Amino acid sequence: MNKEEFKAKANQKIDEVSAKINEVKAERESAKEDAKSDYDEALKELESKKSDLENKYSELENAAEDKWEEAKDAFSSASDSFEDGLTKIKSLFS
Repeated sequence: MNKEEFKAKANQKIDEVSAKINEVKAERESAKEDAKSDYDEALKELESKKSDLENKYSELENAAEDKWEEAKDAFSSASDSFEDGLTKIKSLFS
């Protein structure tokens, strides 16, 4: 995959992350009152991971040729971290 393809895929990933956070927010609204604070904590963690992912995307966009692989790996790692966090949250509330 070339740089432009990876950037497009990374940008799409950020859109997917936003959609997944919105799904968790919707689940929170239908949750029992006593579970809402747990959802709030989970959402805070996901928002933090999303912010990190967006920062890594910005670094990816601006990466010099010699730093491309490093920026690509950092984005992929942040993406994996978000997915791990989402899986953990889903398991808590299912």
